[in-house]
Amino acid sequence: MSGLKVLVVGASIAGPATAYWLAKAGARVTVIERFPRLRTGGQAVDIRTAGVSVMRKMTGMEAQVRAKSMQEEGVSFVRDDGRPYGVIRATGNPEQQSIISEYEILRGNLSQVLFDLTQNNDKIEYIFNEQIASMQQSTSLSGPVTVEFLNGTKTSDFDLVVACDGATSRTRAMALECGVRDHIVPTNSWTAYFSIKQDLLHGSKIGQGYSAPGGRFASISADPAGATRVMLMAIFPPSVTDATLPFREASTQGDDALRTYIATHFRGAGWRTDTLLDAMLLADDFYASEIVQVKLPHLHKGRIVLVGDAAFAAGPTGGGTSLALGGAYMLAGELASHPGDLEAGLKGYEMQIRPVVKEFQKIPPLVSSVLAPQTVWGIGIRNWVFAIIAWTGVAEAAQKYLGAAFTSSGNFPLPGYGWVE
Repeated sequence: MSGLKVLVVGASIAGPATAYWLAKAGARVTVIERFPRLRTGGQAVDIRTAGVSVMRKMTGMEAQVRAKSMQEEGVSFVRDDGRPYGVIRATGNPEQQSIISEYEILRGNLSQVLFDLTQNNDKIEYIFNEQIASMQQSTSLSGPVTVEFLNGTKTSDFDLVVACDGATSRTRAMALECGVRDHIVPTNSWTAYFSIKQDLLHGSKIGQGYSAPGGRFASISADPAGATRVMLMAIFPPSVTDATLPFREASTQGDDALRTYIATHFRGAGWRTDTLLDAMLLADDFYASEIVQVKLPHLHKGRIVLVGDAAFAAGPTGGGTSLALGGAYMLAGELASHPGDLEAGLKGYEMQIRPVVKEFQKIPPLVSSVLAPQTVWGIGIRNWVFAIIAWTGVAEAAQKYLGAAFTSSGNFPLPGYGWVE
């Protein structure tokens, strides 16, 4: 891959990870990000299964992730008055996947870790506050992709363009000549994240979760900096058509309108939700998004290929970060394994990642039932089952019903690439 000129679009998780592996394989990589700086907000994410295996191949990454980890020790569902039904604790064993991940880290902190691993690489260049205005590629793989930029970067030719710009990827829309919501599969749910600059858990590292009728779920967890991380999630029944449309309409009107919509949806839900909503209206790190999956017939078209949420957003299964890391590794590995044959490398990437994507996108019926039952009766049953699981200590046995992201790392072995070792 020596001399291959690559443009990576997006500097969150999939983008820097892809740049790392492509540069390691010999490519010259330019990473563009439409925001003026690295985005450090967002939710806590887990690195699991194949993601852990990739992380351990990236020099120094595991130590940095551990240093910035959420260090959550457990989770409990609570009653309206705050009393817990029970606590499920982390295993303390990084080789054994559990409901509480040993590698839980804020999305923004993980972006920073990956940026720090790549920013001083002489084969990688970052350009912020830039995005693609147009792309042109020949009908075959013989010619480059000509990219015109929006904010002043000189028009240039690239041997490969990698879209890592999220579930509503604009690069994907250009490449496939479709809308940004085409190939998106809604899950009838959305989430909001923000922090409160005080410790609502009073030093405890046991997170708390609370469910209210109507599929409303609120949780708080400790932030390593002494603050409290808040998540609000709304899950609607599958029978409700286009349930997230009001959320999307509010988001087009800006953060203030979106905060107002979320506050109206959750107001009066019980527990301490009203206090959390008051803090949300003032939070300077508010972030909210619809939870979706992306399902594409092909992961590449010509010399444009997709990685991360732009290619295969996992939705509510908890596997998005691991898929992004695994996809970055496999793309570079397959391209390097087929020197001089870009098409074979891209086909190899798709062949390797597809089975993993299929498993990680399976949404077990228990996910919505566990997080956000729709009725008072359903919440009562969930809490009773949770109390039994917590009391008997069979969480590790129960987690297999929560999807592929909670299984053993050995279930998703990585392909071996000699140039990596």
